[in-house]
Amino acid sequence: MTAFSLEPERLAWCAELRALATDRLRPLAEKGEPGRVNRALLAELGRLGLLERLFTSGALDLCLMRESLAQACTEAETALALQGLGAHPVHAHGTPAQRERWLPAVTDGTAVAAFALSEPGAGSDAAALELAARPDGPSRWRLTGEKCWISNAPEADLHTVFARTTPGAGSRGVTAFLVPADRPGLTGSPLEMLSPHPIGTLVFDDVPVTADDVLGEVDRGFRVAMGTLNLFRPSVGAFAVGMAQAALEATLAHTARRDAFGGKLSDLQTVAHQVAEMALRTEAARLMVYAAATAYDCGAPDVPRRAAMAKLLATETAQYVVDTAVQLHGARALRRGHLLEHLYREVRAPRIYEGASEVQRGIIAKELYARQPAGQAE
Repeated sequence: MTAFSLEPERLAWCAELRALATDRLRPLAEKGEPGRVNRALLAELGRLGLLERLFTSGALDLCLMRESLAQACTEAETALALQGLGAHPVHAHGTPAQRERWLPAVTDGTAVAAFALSEPGAGSDAAALELAARPDGPSRWRLTGEKCWISNAPEADLHTVFARTTPGAGSRGVTAFLVPADRPGLTGSPLEMLSPHPIGTLVFDDVPVTADDVLGEVDRGFRVAMGTLNLFRPSVGAFAVGMAQAALEATLAHTARRDAFGGKLSDLQTVAHQVAEMALRTEAARLMVYAAATAYDCGAPDVPRRAAMAKLLATETAQYVVDTAVQLHGARALRRGHLLEHLYREVRAPRIYEGASEVQRGIIAKELYARQPAGQAE
């Protein structure tokens, strides 16, 4: 297959996922409390086998899962994605003992995972993180500092935590640790955010960790973080595409039946052209997401650039599409409980997390200039 067409089997699977999200996941999501981990929803994702597929699927199938779920239930999509983001470093870099201890519980939805990279003073500039891992004897450290804007915090059961083991070394002095929630000195608090998914802070007060908690290698944790983000950035774009598609479909239905100015809204050229633009941008973003995911699955050398382009285009596109959908629906779309009111709150955050749009542009430019021959003149 190419990046630009899906086999009938994959298309059927996407339709099945949308149906499952509507029939089995959305009712559980609606019973959840905004800003809190919905463990019943996670358990159902586990029973459906979707959490296990986080660790057995390639990047393209991850994108298809996230896009399909997002069209029908953004809460289910986000719950799934956060499990993958938090536990992928364990899957990819953990020891056999770490994987045996945690991955079965993550995949059945009984253990909640978190990816703890951002800090109050180190969000977009992740290499500037300051959470200190101070030596406490041979192959032992004490973590001191704070993490902020951490999804699933403070309710997660395990955290992939990035801490500075070598001061002044930038990205080369960061180590990834697997830190269970019951470690002494680890506390946290929830944050009330615009988007409804759980997010909070983590405070580390001399939290003990040892060599048995290291994910990968000491001082090589930044590679763990960037490897995880290269996988998940295209699928953030897929989440955005799913939201854009949901907004587009709602707009098509509304404008086709809404009476205005002696006809239907869709009869107005300005409206029809706006809807066409929404569809055009959504499809363009979808194709770039699929291309980036396929490049990742094929082991292409330009994955960082493609992943950044996919996330950037898709998240910016979704913001435009949802905003335009709200405009074409009018005031009804801003009423609490309306699909577009929900999407309007959901669509803003992906332009910031896992690398803000400005960071993606920086990655793209860096990768482009790195390919230029040294000393090339005009």
